[in-house]
Amino acid sequence: MESDGINRRKFLGKGAAVGLGVLAHPAFNGRVFGANDRLTMGLIGAGGRGRGVMQGFIEQGAEFAAVCDAYEVNLDLGIEGAAGTAKGYRDYRELLARKDIDAVLIATPEHWHCRQLMDSVAAGKDAYCEKPMSHSIEEGVEMVEAVRKTDRIVQIGMQRRSSPGILEAKKLFDGGTLGEVDLVRAEWYWNISLRTRPVIREKLDWERFVGPAPRQPFDAVRFRNWRYFWDFSGGNMTDQGTHLIDVIQWFMGVTQPVAAVNYGSVYKLQPSETPDTFVATFEFPKFTCSWTLCYSNSFEDGWAITFQGQKATMEMCEAGYRIYPEPWKGDHFKRPEPAVEELPGGLTATGPHIANFLECVKSRKQPNATVEIGHQAVRTLHLANIAGRKKARAVLKEDGVSVVA
Repeated sequence: MESDGINRRKFLGKGAAVGLGVLAHPAFNGRVFGANDRLTMGLIGAGGRGRGVMQGFIEQGAEFAAVCDAYEVNLDLGIEGAAGTAKGYRDYRELLARKDIDAVLIATPEHWHCRQLMDSVAAGKDAYCEKPMSHSIEEGVEMVEAVRKTDRIVQIGMQRRSSPGILEAKKLFDGGTLGEVDLVRAEWYWNISLRTRPVIREKLDWERFVGPAPRQPFDAVRFRNWRYFWDFSGGNMTDQGTHLIDVIQWFMGVTQPVAAVNYGSVYKLQPSETPDTFVATFEFPKFTCSWTLCYSNSFEDGWAITFQGQKATMEMCEAGYRIYPEPWKGDHFKRPEPAVEELPGGLTATGPHIANFLECVKSRKQPNATVEIGHQAVRTLHLANIAGRKKARAVLKEDGVSVVA
């Protein structure tokens, strides 16, 4: 993939709106919509994640009047989760045509995100769109421009942006506790298998599911495990990586790397296409960042981010964060007492992020995870995927991406 011809302002996301989502990060206060100002929403994509996030919205006062999915089983479960009063659709455009729908929750596979988000804001709907925001760098550029042509509120589902625990950690980081940070490590370790639950073929509109992806014959493995196939996803590089790289770029005050290299492969989750194990390295102007994933071994189960500074190190995971001053007083198997330890748990709870979106729908202020932020986060991971697939160093340049063998 040589230079793609997109100009610098568009490709690098340098428009005036960049950064609107970092103006405020209020902690979760549990505020919900009252009986007289209930938000009426539609769910586009009623799989497990979509239904789960929908319940979070319902708990905070939103009402779901419409549900859309290409698989009738998911559609029925979504309608049931919406208290059984929602109307079901196969075509999301029919849902968007309803005048009574104020906002939508988009939780489809990411190859659908670009088209559905742009159609949603064009239809006058506010939107909460699950991450990763886009299926390519070019799509991200289109999505940012489309949203900014409207006055719609769009939140990308990168919930760490609204996490009270992570916001507190950022205050310490911004106060200079770590000193100059030279190395940041992102990691995610799980031991999982492909989903093998049968698909009821007559209840699935396969062509509608494939949508903007290349036409292909029905494949139950691809349907159940779409995150692991290039036609539908950037793999766990973008799926889980968006969460972690966003926090890293946010804390470090940057929006993009200079270049990336990446190596990975499918060792366990055959017949997947996207690697289940990889190590990506990103070159930033003043620090180096690595992103490591392994889905066949659960040692140190889950995600973690480690910022290694000249004065101290901060490690962060789902439980919370710790800070260890330099020099290190322990050894490889025994850690010393941290200077700071905050372990509230639930750093990735979705509730605060939903609350931020609902408040912004009412106030018309920009949410914590704008489309600019969503684009900047996943653009870094798309760059790593380009590097991995080309087996080369991928560089962000003024006129696009270039690859150096």
